[in-house]
Amino acid sequence: MKKFNLSEFLIEKGLLITALFSIFIIFIILGFIFIEGLPAFKGYGFFQFLSGLIWSPNDGNYGVFSMIIGSLCVTVFALIISVPLSISCAIFMAEVADVRIRNFLKPVIQTLSGIPSVVYGFFGLIVFVPIVRFYFGGSGFSIFTAGIILAIMILPTIISVSFDAFCSVPHEYKEASLGLGATNWQTIRSVIFPAALPGIVTAVILGMGRAIGETLAVIMVAGNVAKIPGSLFSPVRTLTSNIALEMSYATGLHHNALFATAVVLFLIIVSLLVIANYIQRKYKMDVGGGTL
Repeated sequence: MKKFNLSEFLIEKGLLITALFSIFIIFIILGFIFIEGLPAFKGYGFFQFLSGLIWSPNDGNYGVFSMIIGSLCVTVFALIISVPLSISCAIFMAEVADVRIRNFLKPVIQTLSGIPSVVYGFFGLIVFVPIVRFYFGGSGFSIFTAGIILAIMILPTIISVSFDAFCSVPHEYKEASLGLGATNWQTIRSVIFPAALPGIVTAVILGMGRAIGETLAVIMVAGNVAKIPGSLFSPVRTLTSNIALEMSYATGLHHNALFATAVVLFLIIVSLLVIANYIQRKYKMDVGGGTL
């Protein structure tokens, strides 16, 4: 018994140390980014940095507003495409498909999540860019193209987490609904989907984080023009692309401005996560209170 208690104690403390170490590493990274970006906020002005429309380091202009808009446009467009498709696929796998089809689809979706982002970007560059250029005009490098590529990239994440959310709904809910005379579709729409909604929101949060943080694929198909887009078919530069494209040669205030860009990206992600987590908690309370 003493040996067992000692083992439990060591395992518990080991897990605690591992968790604290992970948190420590995160704070170290955040601290480094904030320290490196602070000179740009002081030298150029925080609000001027956020609201500036011109990014021209050679002229001393470091406005990232156009890139904030570009990042949000690409991410939102990708979510508009991927969320309905992902949820529909998850519902099909969890509630409609038989075991053979489900066992076939799961590894295929997992394979999609393992494909490197450069492969997606290269596919978009060779296939989607010419198609968009031919049918919609322009250069083909645009929000539309980048959004499609990101939507494909985040499909596996949202599908997998949503599928687990549907599977975690107690089977008694479905049996009770069917026992009351509801059809299978009515049960999915009115019982299973509301019960799985917190998990679905989590899936969307993870997909959103993957989309807004993607760099290489977006660089290859978005056009990398630092201006506010006029339409879905306008080229844009995202915050992550801006950092990746210029970090190798940036010096002085330009170097600090790129770290300040990372700070802005971090603040945007945190804001979106706070909003999404609020929605998730609200739906959890609604489900727990029986309002859905």
